[in-house]
Amino acid sequence: MTNFIDETAAIGGGTTFGANTVVEKDVVIGTNCQIGHNVVIHEGSIIGDNVRIDDQTVVGKQPMRSKRSIFKDEKKLSPAKIGNDCLIGAGVVVYAGCEIANNVLIADTAAVRENVTVGEYTIIGRGATVENFTTIGKKCKLETGSYITAYSVVEDYCFIAPNVTTTNDNYLGRTKERFKHFKGVTVRRGGRIGGGAVILPGLEIGRDAVVAAGAVVTKNVPPRQIWAGVPANYFRDTPEAQLLENQGWD
Repeated sequence: MTNFIDETAAIGGGTTFGANTVVEKDVVIGTNCQIGHNVVIHEGSIIGDNVRIDDQTVVGKQPMRSKRSIFKDEKKLSPAKIGNDCLIGAGVVVYAGCEIANNVLIADTAAVRENVTVGEYTIIGRGATVENFTTIGKKCKLETGSYITAYSVVEDYCFIAPNVTTTNDNYLGRTKERFKHFKGVTVRRGGRIGGGAVILPGLEIGRDAVVAAGAVVTKNVPPRQIWAGVPANYFRDTPEAQLLENQGWD
């Protein structure tokens, strides 16, 4: 069992590697990092200090494109960037073009697609997927199995419960008209979505709004309201004690 570390890679002091690790050319890895077994870090990737990357994880993967894909840009993406003090679990894939801020945790088997940014102290749970061209803010929680579709925005302090599904294609893959209307969801600052909820394409969950577990959201949810049901409708206002301004987090 041997490692391959390209001679052009810059490795900081105190960084350790497990067996069968591949570090391609022009990679930069900071100080005191722990890189597990069978990890692949692709060309040009930048990893900060005190980062832990567990077994079987891939950083900086270039995307594959099906001939039927709506994404036709084939240019090589910029290297992945992972900030200081991040924890990256086992079997994770972080694509090229991603920018992961400091103190982010990405749990086992999660996938973060190309052209995604993730803010500091955010948690991306086990098996969660963040699709391409998406922005995730700081101090968010995207829990186990949640799915954030392409072209979405999740602002700061948002909570996405397990198995939440967001969508971006009202045409479900039919007619050329759909190419003009792809749009993910927007979850405004402090928005919360309960377990198993489904959010239809292009919709907005307002600031400090709550979507109840199992709801199917077919309309924009106004700020500071709780919506529940199938289809979701107004239930009551968000309790005053739960508003972001009363948490003392900033």
